[in-house]
Amino acid sequence: MTDHAVTAPPSGRSLASYMYDPKFRGLFFQALTLAIIIIFGWMIFDNTTENLSRSNTASGYDFLNGRAGFDIGQSLIPYSSDSTYGRAIMVGFLNTLLVAIVGIFTATVIGFIIGLGRLSRNWLIAKLCTVYVEVFRNVPVLLVIFFWYKGVLGALPQVRDSLALPFGMFLNNRGLAFPKPIWGEGAWLIPAALLIAIIASIAVTRWAGARQAATGQQFGTARVVIALVIGLPLIAYFLGGMPLTFDFPEAGRFNLSGGATVAPEFVALYLALSFYTASFIAETIRAGIAGVAKGQTEAASALGLQPSMTTRLVVIPQAMRIIIPPLTSQYLNLTKNSSLGVAVGFPELVSTGGTTMNQTGQAIEVVSIWLVVYLSISIATSMFMNWFNARMALVER
Repeated sequence: MTDHAVTAPPSGRSLASYMYDPKFRGLFFQALTLAIIIIFGWMIFDNTTENLSRSNTASGYDFLNGRAGFDIGQSLIPYSSDSTYGRAIMVGFLNTLLVAIVGIFTATVIGFIIGLGRLSRNWLIAKLCTVYVEVFRNVPVLLVIFFWYKGVLGALPQVRDSLALPFGMFLNNRGLAFPKPIWGEGAWLIPAALLIAIIASIAVTRWAGARQAATGQQFGTARVVIALVIGLPLIAYFLGGMPLTFDFPEAGRFNLSGGATVAPEFVALYLALSFYTASFIAETIRAGIAGVAKGQTEAASALGLQPSMTTRLVVIPQAMRIIIPPLTSQYLNLTKNSSLGVAVGFPELVSTGGTTMNQTGQAIEVVSIWLVVYLSISIATSMFMNWFNARMALVER
């Protein structure tokens, strides 16, 4: 009988066998994609460097320390034409934040009201809210800005014919003049008291929620919060010897003197972004409320809850799970749309950066600053809204 030798399988693997391996194939294409991105990025960097060298344009951010030489109409921090380019860009950044914060707050309030109005059983209210949504949602935001700037604020009277408003305010085509607060010695007690009031309000709200969840008994949270936010700063105001005074604007023959003024460019951008974004937020609110099961409302009515309490305690908390994610997108859109303020001369980030770029020729550096700033604001907003969404999530018992 002849013995046949058994041939052992080869220890190595062929290239074809590796390509049929899903794990290896995934790593291969990821590495290939990364290599293509690196090569593409290097080509852009090399081309940019060569173009800058050919045009004798210096690169870097040293230009931020140079004298700006231009004025800015509205600034939250001290600024003059002798300030640096870096400070000018900082002024634009702070103005962008101001528009974004007050715009988000106003748009949320208006959008919430309009969204609830669209679900109203009152035919007139529901139709008016529908008209509002359809009009603002189907008009370009830049057109809305020009409407407020040219059609509304531009039609106001001249400075010499300013409209006198209550509390010492004046309104004209140059903006809204209002009393300017002047902080004296010991005025730090007032913001400190306000901060303590906010912290105490949050603590009371959390305690009231835990108490209601445990016992079912409600607590007058709203009244307590209002009393804390208003009462504590007032107490600090009097304890500090009333250190807060006001410089009231006075109407002269040709101009106003004293006080502070809100520029019409800011008002136009703020109102336009608020009303425009509110139309999208209203649809988000309406969709979120409509997404709550009808049985929840019927169960609340069976328990004897009033319609207002049903909406506030049953419908809205459950609708927030649907509302918050798309609401984040609208907040981001409002923040990025603030760059359109350059169309009406509002000194936001793009406007001040554009002037800096025209004077220095540092286009790449200025554009990179824009990218980093807007990306940082968007990421911070998204992180906060994700945290808030997690806090609002319903917890199974």
